[in-house]
Amino acid sequence: MTGRRTLSEDESKKLLAPLGARFPRETVVDDSDAAVRAAEAIGFPVVAKLIGERLAHKSERGLVRLGLGDAAAVRQACELLLAQRRNEDGDVRLLIAEQIAGSRELIVGMVRDPQFGATLLIGAGGVTAEVLADSQARPLPLGANDLDNMLDSLAVANVFGEFRGQRAMDRATLAKTVQAVARLAEARPDIASIDLNPVIVTTRGEPIAVDALVELGESGATSWNVAAQTDLPSAAHHFTPRHSDTNMRSLFDPRGVVVVGASTHPGKFGFVALHNLLAAKYGGRVAATNLSRETVLGVQCVATVDDLPDGEFDLAVLCTPAAANEEVLRACARRGIGAAFITSAGYGEADEAGQAAQARLVALGAELGILIAGPNGQGVVSTPSALCAQIVAPYPPRGAISIASQSGNFVSSFMNLARASGVGVARAVSAGNAAATDVADYLEWFSRDDATRVMLSYIESVVDGVRLRRALAAANARKPLVVVKGGATESGARAAASHTGALASNDRVFDGLCRQLGVVRATDIDEAFDAAALFATSPLPRGKNTAILTTAGGWGVVTSDALARDGVLQLATLSTATMTALDALLPARWSRNNPVDCAGGETRDTIPAVLEILATAPEVDSVVYLGIGIQSNQARLMREGGFYPDHGLARIVEYHERQDRRFAEAAGELAARTQKPILVATELAVTEAENVAPSAVRGQGAMCYASGPRAVRALAHAYRWSHHHEVIKGQR
Repeated sequence: MTGRRTLSEDESKKLLAPLGARFPRETVVDDSDAAVRAAEAIGFPVVAKLIGERLAHKSERGLVRLGLGDAAAVRQACELLLAQRRNEDGDVRLLIAEQIAGSRELIVGMVRDPQFGATLLIGAGGVTAEVLADSQARPLPLGANDLDNMLDSLAVANVFGEFRGQRAMDRATLAKTVQAVARLAEARPDIASIDLNPVIVTTRGEPIAVDALVELGESGATSWNVAAQTDLPSAAHHFTPRHSDTNMRSLFDPRGVVVVGASTHPGKFGFVALHNLLAAKYGGRVAATNLSRETVLGVQCVATVDDLPDGEFDLAVLCTPAAANEEVLRACARRGIGAAFITSAGYGEADEAGQAAQARLVALGAELGILIAGPNGQGVVSTPSALCAQIVAPYPPRGAISIASQSGNFVSSFMNLARASGVGVARAVSAGNAAATDVADYLEWFSRDDATRVMLSYIESVVDGVRLRRALAAANARKPLVVVKGGATESGARAAASHTGALASNDRVFDGLCRQLGVVRATDIDEAFDAAALFATSPLPRGKNTAILTTAGGWGVVTSDALARDGVLQLATLSTATMTALDALLPARWSRNNPVDCAGGETRDTIPAVLEILATAPEVDSVVYLGIGIQSNQARLMREGGFYPDHGLARIVEYHERQDRRFAEAAGELAARTQKPILVATELAVTEAENVAPSAVRGQGAMCYASGPRAVRALAHAYRWSHHHEVIKGQR
């Protein structure tokens, strides 16, 4: 790449060694005679390499000779290496180093991510580093627990513990090498990437970097946000809001709303926005503008915003052509309107003229003191104000989840899940082009909003990674934040020569950021909503010990498999006292283990009594209950079978449904009393949503999960978030 230069191995090591990086004893020489003298001084066996600025990956060309045990072997190896020089190699020299023995290898490196700046990477090392792709990335600066978390998150993590008679890796020594990489990245903004590969872990557990590669970037390096990166405090991650609370309240809790550009045509945004606002029974003042002064849905329109009274409207929803919007904003300012949601397209997403118009819009909003949401957005919902100022359906039930998304369609998806599950929403907004107000702004404000208990976000593209990092840190420090990231398969900017650059994809860096901050990252919208619903409706787990109660063995097996596969939670080991109490309630054939399989031996009071035992057991932190709704499902079949209500069916149907209702109520009461998560799961939550069981769970204000695996996955996210924040508190 133009303007880039790769330093030779010895030059790279000279930059890192004074900062604390651990390297072998070695010497650089020009000929085989000097190589022999160097080897004798170091002590056999040694390694010989041909090094130079243009020899980034020496092993691939066979320019490394290992295990040279005497002077003759050194001389022969060096002469062969020098004979392999090519004209394009430029200046080359010989490096003679002590042989470091060890079968375990790491890669440690740094690359400047285009969005998040200097980013550290650790992974399985060696020549197969890119093939294995077992690595973890974290934006710098690192937090106190980042290094341990990165190492423990590797698929091969166990290899670096005590392994086949070898000592566990000395993490304190590795930390010094990692700190050297971080310090060099901070001190030298011109460095594009650093690659220590392999870092060999000896049988004594000493991590020693046997190769190093530093790549210098283009002059200035401003595209890597270097200046912004170095002023990030490791704990606070300060985020400065761009909009006042007053302006945000104008958007989410307005005294009055005006739909600008209302239409009598049901297919136009100006009709749908007004319809949805009225259909949700918004309690504030509603007005609309229409140049023809038509009546739309019973609202008598005025010609322009200037025809409205002063100080009675806080929010304008603009369904007007882009060309008209600047004058509309000026009129809004004259009437004291503090926020404008702009649905109009034709701005930054269109062409250069649209980008210029968007820039003018942002500047005008700042000049007028109006918060600009959008443009090209789908609207805003705020259930505390019964506000449905959007051009898409649905309107969700009221709850404690607040949604900010770069995609309007995902806002709709999350609200559809809220309607289906009964777990409601507080605020929801699509950022559109996010010209002046982006997801970072919304999330940080939600974290200070009393109506919000958990934040849910879809993020696809990152424009200012440093600012987003600060916002995520500030928001997630106050309340749980669940994120779905689109574009997960897109490759990041790759450093030209380093393995580190090749491994540091956009997705790996973003994932590392979420782990670093304790942000919950979900793989899809179902997983994201499941986790957000737990945060919104349930106590959080205080530990990882989980009990599974099931009325059929198979459900318990697949749920415990999912729990083990995730590797976050663990099945609680039931105490003797708990086992004795369960023996008194269940038939002799019960599983006598966790999962607790009732084996079809339930009586009228078995499920509530077993739930009570498990929820109050000190060794249990959470309970997952599987199998609710079976009786109500049978009741439904009896209702529909053509014989109801005769033959005693009315009585048994009522009994079945009453039992499932009792079970749901018992789970809710125990969760409230013990302050432990008691999660209920059944496929009936989606296949038969009107079944008494999931309906009763929803009636308790809880989430009825569609399966045991989905329940334990949500529980694992909650435990990880809770544990991360407990660790952070312990460090203060």
